[in-house]
Amino acid sequence: MARDTPPGIVYLTVHLPNLLAPPVIVYLVLLLTQTYFGVQFGQWTEICLYVLSLPTALAISVCCADIVSRMAAWRAGAVMAPMPSILEDPTPGGFLSLYRMSKNFSSGYPADQMAPRLRKLGYTFNMRVLFTDRMFTAEPEHIKAFLATQFDQFEKGEDARSTLDSLLGTGVFAADGDLWKFHRSITRPFFSKDRISHFDIFDRHADDAIGQMKARFKEDYPVDFQDVVSRFTIDSATEFLFGQDIQTLSEALPYPFYSPRNVTSSNPTATGSESFSQAFARSFSAAQGYTFSRARFGKHWPLVEFWKDRTKEEMNNVRQFMDPILESAVNRTREKRGQKGTSQAQSVDREVKEGETLLDHLTNYTEDPVILRDEIMNLAVAGRDTTASILTFSVYMLSQNPDILRRLREEILTKIGPSRRPTYDDFRDMKYLRAVLNETLRLYPPVPFNMRQCKDGAVLPPVKTSGGKPIYVPPKTRCAYSVFVMQRREDLWGPDVLNFDPDRFLDERVHKYLTPNPFIFLPFNAGPRICLGQQFAYHEASFFLVRLLQSFSTVSLSPEAQPPDSRAPPSWKEEGGIKAREKVKLKSHLTMYVQDGLWLTMEEAPSVEED
Repeated sequence: MARDTPPGIVYLTVHLPNLLAPPVIVYLVLLLTQTYFGVQFGQWTEICLYVLSLPTALAISVCCADIVSRMAAWRAGAVMAPMPSILEDPTPGGFLSLYRMSKNFSSGYPADQMAPRLRKLGYTFNMRVLFTDRMFTAEPEHIKAFLATQFDQFEKGEDARSTLDSLLGTGVFAADGDLWKFHRSITRPFFSKDRISHFDIFDRHADDAIGQMKARFKEDYPVDFQDVVSRFTIDSATEFLFGQDIQTLSEALPYPFYSPRNVTSSNPTATGSESFSQAFARSFSAAQGYTFSRARFGKHWPLVEFWKDRTKEEMNNVRQFMDPILESAVNRTREKRGQKGTSQAQSVDREVKEGETLLDHLTNYTEDPVILRDEIMNLAVAGRDTTASILTFSVYMLSQNPDILRRLREEILTKIGPSRRPTYDDFRDMKYLRAVLNETLRLYPPVPFNMRQCKDGAVLPPVKTSGGKPIYVPPKTRCAYSVFVMQRREDLWGPDVLNFDPDRFLDERVHKYLTPNPFIFLPFNAGPRICLGQQFAYHEASFFLVRLLQSFSTVSLSPEAQPPDSRAPPSWKEEGGIKAREKVKLKSHLTMYVQDGLWLTMEEAPSVEED
């Protein structure tokens, strides 16, 4: 079918046999009863039978699937995960739950919609949404099964590939099986210690970013720190991946919403002055947002975007930037191959050449622009958003905890000094810096929610709420898991779980909680699909924080610059806990971020420290 065919039409075409089967069966039954038994039905009766045939068939299908699953669980000596009472959501297909989920994603606090069920059912439960089972868990043992001990039974799955296809295609984050193994094997060499311990790229872009921040502070305006670090990370990532950055830092930083200069700076599309790099960055973010919104609808997302794929225009902007770079890399590889007389095919353990970019490396395996674009897009998403999220929430927490900031600065100035560039070996000795990053990752993991799909049915370890019996997962069940919820559990982390306290990664609490149960802390996933760029992200975030705190001695939120809709609502204060302390709204698409940016002011370090 043509690529420009509306998603809804494609969806209906694929599912047409299933949609037509019930009314066709009704027609045949009516025809047989009239022909052989002479039974005549009134016109309205026949209309009702046709109309009711589809929901009746759906109800029968759901009931049969439920019976099959319960029998399989019984044979395995397991139980089904608990489900909410039908009184909580009496709507067909769980549409009320879907509405609540959508509302929470748009205006609530992460995982709030799960809180009542977590209290009542425990940390693993099932819910039926759009007539299919969806399991949710924040149990370490069950997440461990998804990611490690039963890795072969849980995959990304067709539903995930359907929702992610227009953004990530067949890249490493969306692929399964042999294709995933291939993608992972060819990218792994680029995340070796030797490759990620060269900080020239970080230094150049960090210097640019911090210089622009200083200039803006001298204008007596706050800075959207989230915007700054997003530019820093995308410029660093694209230079690392492509060999050339997209120069988002070359554009002026946005002004706060109250500034008369705000319209032309932070909303260039309103005046038609948007640059190429701004278009790329904006489209990149918009496509991620649209993609994430599909996740709650699963394979049925085309019905929500019936006439138009909302990511299409945004991805066209992204490809306008990427395709010339891909073409140039392919041409370079062809020239080198022609000079050396080598064939196109390369073994997966090919050695990375000195000065070679990841894109150059990939073109030795394939010249297919779709495969190359998909892989680069996957790594660009991770390269920008993961570290930008870590830095945003690290500095957000430092702004709320000045004692922790002072202690971190003291370590930086003691170990590195006020101006020296940090090295790989420096970071190995900076225990408090790593603890600050880990505590940020615990409370504000970049990927708060993730998904797997059970392939052929599986049995998960028993938990308290399952009565000592294992839990059965039917085939094709979508299994959502949340490290955001798990890493805030008091029973796993202790009574001070909601306090930002980096010392928990340095004192006896490490041995009490984390060492005996390492799967309670999974900011970068685990098992065979553990994030390849984990150390890259740690080094990049560490490098920027060091440079930032060499330059600035204090960090403060700027509440008046925070757009009103992005401020934490007053109702959060009434609920207590960590929500009562939040000053901004948390949002997530593929990764977590602050709505409308994190606006800060900073005080430059005293000049005596620069001697």
